Formats: sequence, C-alpha cells, structure tokens
Amino acid sequence: MTFTLLSRSAATTLNSPTIQHFPQGFTIIAEQVPVEAVNLSLWANVGSAVEPDRINGMAHFLEHMVFKGTDRLEIGEFERAIEERGAITNAATSQDYTHYYITTAPKDFAALAPLQLDVVFNPRIDEDAFEREKSVVLEEIRRSQDSPQRRSFQRAMEVAFEALPYRRPVLGSVEAIEALSAQQMRDFHGTWYQPSAMTAVAVGNLPVEELIDTVASSFLDVAGDSFSTAAPRFSIPQFGSANPEPAFGEIIRREYVDESIQQARLVMMWRVPGMMQLEKTYALDVLAAILGKGRTGRLIRQLREEEGLVSHIGAGNMSQRLQGIFQVSAQLPTENIATVEAKILDRIRALQTAPVLESELARIRTQVANRFIFGNETPSDRANLYGYFNATVGDLNPAIDYPQTIQSLDLDDLQRAAIEYLSPEAYGIVIIRPKN
Repeated sequence: MTFTLLSRSAATTLNSPTIQHFPQGFTIIAEQVPVEAVNLSLWANVGSAVEPDRINGMAHFLEHMVFKGTDRLEIGEFERAIEERGAITNAATSQDYTHYYITTAPKDFAALAPLQLDVVFNPRIDEDAFEREKSVVLEEIRRSQDSPQRRSFQRAMEVAFEALPYRRPVLGSVEAIEALSAQQMRDFHGTWYQPSAMTAVAVGNLPVEELIDTVASSFLDVAGDSFSTAAPRFSIPQFGSANPEPAFGEIIRREYVDESIQQARLVMMWRVPGMMQLEKTYALDVLAAILGKGRTGRLIRQLREEEGLVSHIGAGNMSQRLQGIFQVSAQLPTENIATVEAKILDRIRALQTAPVLESELARIRTQVANRFIFGNETPSDRANLYGYFNATVGDLNPAIDYPQTIQSLDLDDLQRAAIEYLSPEAYGIVIIRPKN
C-alpha cells in the first residue's frame, strides 16, 4: 500500500488530507480536524448512469437493501448500534456515485466503522426483504412523480440528453423496478462494489494513523480473502462507447401543461463540459454565479427585483462526470414567458460581447473563497468534498485548489467560455404552463 500527503503547493493550509492506496485499488483518505466528531463516508463509483435501461433504478434500490442485514448483522442491528451511540447514518444515490456515511463521536469510531463497511460490502439481499423493500421504492417513485419540481427537472433532463443515461431518473421507472429480481441485485453488487471502485474518507478528531488503521483493518476483515489479493477491476465505471453529446445545433423547444402548478416554469439549457473536462467547467461556474446567484446576480436583479417579471430565477452549472448542463430556470406568470426568454438571451449575448465587470468577478472570487472556508467547517463537509472529487475525477487537488483556480480566471476566460458554450441561437428549452 502507498501513502500520499498532499503537498502544501497543492493544498491550502486549511486542508491536508492523507491518501492511502491498497494494492487492489481500495482508497482511504483521512484527515484529523479539531471537531469532536468523526465522519466515515464510503463512496462507490456507481450510480444510475451505469445501468442498462432494463434495470434502471437498480443502484438506488441497492442503496436501500444495503441496510437490510448481512451474514453478521440482522436487519435493524446496524441502525440500533448507530442509535445507541447517538451517531447518525444516511446514504444517497446519484447518476455518477452512491454515498454512504456515518457520523459518530471519536470514542465510538472503532466500534462503528466495521459495521459500516460490512453493510456496504456484504449486503445479504434476502428474497423476502427484497420484495418488501421493492414496495417502498415503488412508493418513492410514485411520490416523486407527484412533485412538480421533480417533474420539471426530469422533463429538462430528457431534453438536455438525447442518448446519455443522464436523461433517465435515478429512481428508475415503476416498470423496471417491478421486474427486478434479488439475484439481479446480487450480481449488480458483485460487479460494481469492488474495492477498486470504492473510496473511504475518514475525517475527525482522531490521529490520521488511527483513522487509517481502523478503516483498513475493518475493510480487510469484512471484505474477505476474495478482495485481499484481487487486482483492480476498474477505477471509474465506463459508459461503453458513450461520448459527450454535441452542443445543440438549434433551439429544441418542449412545452407541457401541468394542472398542479399555479405559475409557469421555464428552463433553458446548454450542453457543456463535465467533470472529465474539469478545467473547462470553472469559467462556467463563474458565469452561472454572475447571472443567477444572490440578489446581485444579473438575472435576479433585472428580472425579479427591478422588472418583477419572475417570482424566482436562478442559474447553475451542473457538472456530471461525462457531461454538464448550464441552465437558467425561472418561475413566472404565463404571460411573461416570451419576454423573459428574450431577456435571458439578451443577458447571454451581453456576456459574449462585453467583458464581465471586474467588480462582478471580484465579488465571485470573494464568495468562492468564503464558501470554501465555510464548507470545510465540519468533518462531514470535508469528507464530502474529498469523496466526491476522488469518486468522480480520481484526484483531490482540484477540490482543494478550487478557490485558487477561480482566483486565476480573468475576464477574457469568462468571455471565451460564454462564446464557446452559451449560444443564443441553439439551446434546449422546457416550458411548463398551468392549466389555465
């Protein structure tokens, strides 16, 4: 195994994680911080994007089943052990990863860490428990379909991506989930939950050596002989022959009627680089902040505060592993849709034809620096930062260097990004109108 301490040239004085790589690919990241808690996060490089259509929703369903017992732990025993010590646990599934975590007092870390690794690496996936939990997942899907916000997001993703699996819901469809078997889930877990696709992050008030030793010994104990000498199978899941989709060549417009909403929804989107082209995402992050973050964002100030055309508007740069989406979304009266779309395009053109103001860039630089500090306050904050970047790009330096990278951008960088990626003549747009 190898150890790496990120150098001060790559890390800020705020962050100094140590990385340990096992021969079979399992990675441990650890850092001591003076907060009386320890967070252990396990990141699996598998999300809904790796699923074939026929088993869409498997990764999320498996997240549920991970907590339904192992050969060592009966159903509910893990949760009881967590609750008895006043710790917390939870999990989440995305398109690109699945994330499990516990947060506990330092004195309880050695007792709870082996349990966390056991449930993740060795779920029993019992037939009866599988069928019971299937009903829970199906109800979660139905509830999500009743949410106007989720419906709007899903319709936008179906326009944003024609072929990439990001167009599908993480939860899957009722039809796909109903058809799944427990054996299919066991096979899915055995394929994807390999050590080389897993990152463990331990951050809290224990010495780094103790954090690493506890996780390493727990891993070797619960993973078994089959993992101890295995060669890495992969580090980042592959999407077959998938490539990023080309930028929109024209305006792709989709309109819907939703009788459950009171105001219209508008979502405009552009296909942009994702995490696999990380260096191209930074300027887009800044442009999104300039347009639609805080009360001083250009679109917020103009369309909501000054002209009152929208009740809500924002912009964001959503960076998936393979491809990202730059989007502007608004909630507004139906009669203002055409006007707001035109004014958003005017703001996009302004980014292309005139440099961003130095004062705007300075504001974003300050916000990024401060948010980075605020986002490093707790062990879970840091564990999330390290785990996310290691799972999606296999490197912590971009996470730690993010403020410095944003500081290094100049006005020309922003203008070039706006010209290259945000065409006012080619984009996707979803409009959802209330019934009346």
